[in-house]
Amino acid sequence: MTAKAIHSCIRVLEEARSVAFYQAAFGLDVAEKLDFPEFALIYLSNPESAFELELTVNKSTTEPYDLGNGYGHFAVSVKDLDEEHARMEAAGLNPGKIVDFAPAGTRVAKFFFITDPDGYKIEVIERGGRFL
Repeated sequence: MTAKAIHSCIRVLEEARSVAFYQAAFGLDVAEKLDFPEFALIYLSNPESAFELELTVNKSTTEPYDLGNGYGHFAVSVKDLDEEHARMEAAGLNPGKIVDFAPAGTRVAKFFFITDPDGYKIEVIERGGRFL
């Protein structure tokens, strides 16, 4: 048996704010929205990949989610990291500093993190090596 990754889910407080962030930061658009009385599921995607980000909005939740102290994150790859960092900075999205991770002189990855409106960390990695 082989498994195919299809989506990852995060819980968000405000649908419009989160959809706007993921559209501005990563070009993710709403592929489908399933609206139920107590919650909504919003699936975001773009032409780069069939993988989707599922935003879950629990309609009775009014306080931010406790994200805990784990180090989970969502990651995307981009062709030109410096260009994407500058674009996000110009859009007021406050990307973190660019890290050129090269222990022992060999680059493993070049990346930065950005935080969404609910506090989730997204790693933006330059394409290359295993990060295509």
